[in-house]
Amino acid sequence: MARRRTNLTGWLFISPIVVGVVAFQFFPILVSMAASLTKWDGISPPEFVGLSNFTDIFTDDPLFYTTLWNTTYFTLASIPLTVGIGFLLAVLCAQRVRGVSFFRTAFFAPYVTNVVAIGFVWFWFFHPSDGVVNGLLQQVGIHGPEWLSSSTWAMPAVILVSVWQGVGYPMIILLAGLQGIPEMLYESAKIDGASSFARVRYVTLPLLTPHFLFLLITQFISSFQVFGLIYVMTKGGPGHSTSVYIYNLYENAFAYGKMGYACALAWILFAVIASVTYAQWKLQNRWVFYA
Repeated sequence: MARRRTNLTGWLFISPIVVGVVAFQFFPILVSMAASLTKWDGISPPEFVGLSNFTDIFTDDPLFYTTLWNTTYFTLASIPLTVGIGFLLAVLCAQRVRGVSFFRTAFFAPYVTNVVAIGFVWFWFFHPSDGVVNGLLQQVGIHGPEWLSSSTWAMPAVILVSVWQGVGYPMIILLAGLQGIPEMLYESAKIDGASSFARVRYVTLPLLTPHFLFLLITQFISSFQVFGLIYVMTKGGPGHSTSVYIYNLYENAFAYGKMGYACALAWILFAVIASVTYAQWKLQNRWVFYA
């Protein structure tokens, strides 16, 4: 009886979060799964169409492949830059010098800044005639491009902003990893005659591979779901050159009233992310070192 009362008390304590998870996570997932098999505008009664939404996506929607490629381009460009620069900043911020806490905070601050505010500020920075970026380029004799009005430069501009905003997160993760590496390993390598580069290559990088794995997985998931910067800075333009997968999903759901179609797009996205994440996890034995 006492054990049953204890269990009941525990369930009462966790019931708010359980109700929240069921109501706002599990239930929407089930609704989305069912809606993906219907023709539905989100208001009128849904009409069951089976797998038609999925077949239409792969056979009759050229924008699907365009947005998938744009998202892949964004992901492949932003992840190496974000993680690479984050590693360099982590190494710098691991130094025991006066004022390093200020720089850690400054580098991390953009990551927790509202994405809408960042998008608006950088939108004006990239203004072709009055923007700060082209103004600085003119100071060194370079005529800057149209940036967000150019189908060639719009995506690189968004990637640049994404890297600037997101670099603080891998910096913090890798900084924690650097601080967890025993100093005696560096001392032993130095006694054996290892150069600074060799100590980084054979001591630092191998011991940080679990952190790199975590960052690759989380950065891939977040990059493949990029939306805020695209919506604020370019709205998918010009000419769909920055239209990414989530933006296409958003437009189908809320601009075109194709909620069932958008749900099908969401499940395809889930399949892609789950497959790549599973592959990353299975391949970790080839390069991840657990001390």
